[in-house]
Amino acid sequence: MKALAAKGWAAWVAHSYARKVGQESLLQRRTLHRLLAKGRRTAFGRDHRLAEVHSYEAFRQAVPVYSYERLWERYLGRVWEGEPSVLWPGRPAYFAKTSGTTAGAKFLPLTPDSVPMHIRAARDTLLLYIARKGRADFVRGRWLFLSGSPALEKNPAGIWYGRLSGIVHHWVPAYLTRQRLPSWPVNCLEDWPQKVDAILDEARTLDLRLLSGIPPWVEGLLERLQERWNQPPTQVWPHLQLYVHGGVDFRLYQERLQVLLPGVDFVETFPASEGFFAFQDTDDPEAGLRLIVDGGIFYEFVPLERAEDPDPPRLPLWEVEVGRPYALLITTNAGLWAYAIGDVVTFTSVRPYRLRVSGRVKNHLSAFGEHV
Repeated sequence: MKALAAKGWAAWVAHSYARKVGQESLLQRRTLHRLLAKGRRTAFGRDHRLAEVHSYEAFRQAVPVYSYERLWERYLGRVWEGEPSVLWPGRPAYFAKTSGTTAGAKFLPLTPDSVPMHIRAARDTLLLYIARKGRADFVRGRWLFLSGSPALEKNPAGIWYGRLSGIVHHWVPAYLTRQRLPSWPVNCLEDWPQKVDAILDEARTLDLRLLSGIPPWVEGLLERLQERWNQPPTQVWPHLQLYVHGGVDFRLYQERLQVLLPGVDFVETFPASEGFFAFQDTDDPEAGLRLIVDGGIFYEFVPLERAEDPDPPRLPLWEVEVGRPYALLITTNAGLWAYAIGDVVTFTSVRPYRLRVSGRVKNHLSAFGEHV
């Protein structure tokens, strides 16, 4: 019954995505209009006179490109300190903590408007997979989400913060909570090797059918499984059907994971703390990832060779070209405005809009000798 219901839901969602083809420009303009309507009620909106902005061209003139450092210095630091309606009406529900940059940790806002968009995008990824494959067997089994700890902390202003994957844990729909692994106590373990062993102990005898997590973590989990039990993962979990991944360059892990998970379908996504941008909607991984054009995010694109100009040229979605690398800018319902996330994307198609993530802006520019 659950699989049958999932197939019906999947068919409806797939139809809705098919209807969006050719409508992306309209949907993006509508998204910008809604973002501006909210932004006018903020300090940022007053500073940039958003009440006078009624078109994309006017928006581009009124709002400059913001790096994390620039946004933190002028606005985001005030949000962190608890000041309301600085970048988005009210206060954020959470801050997602990111790391791995030379500048150290970053704290990015998640609002009551933006968090559900992360959940919807993840849901649509699975539903379009079901619609494409015509099978939903994995909904009958257990799902393992390899993530950061869901235990959150409060900053001095009383706003919760933590890893995005841990925050999203709190928003998993009720109908999935019984299928989800690991359990809360195991997921909260701080020692990673201990956590991996505890996850394996918990999941070994269960009917695991879906696996999700960034490739290096999943590879480590599966290697540890073989080390402990001298069995391939697909023998321990014979009904494992689907591995959903994102967050890093998959090419570095693809060959090994395909050896570890023969016969398992792989689906790629493009999530980040700033938003969930795209997901794989075809069986061809080289076709690119389908851009989500109505998820509370307005996209702009800077030709890569101009990415570090003081005032770079910016293109809306409807002006991009296939095969040309762009630095990605986003304006979101989390209160990010013309924000440079640092990723380079290249479009593989514009009907529908599909793209590949081809690295980080600074790495690309360094390779060409244009950035020190």
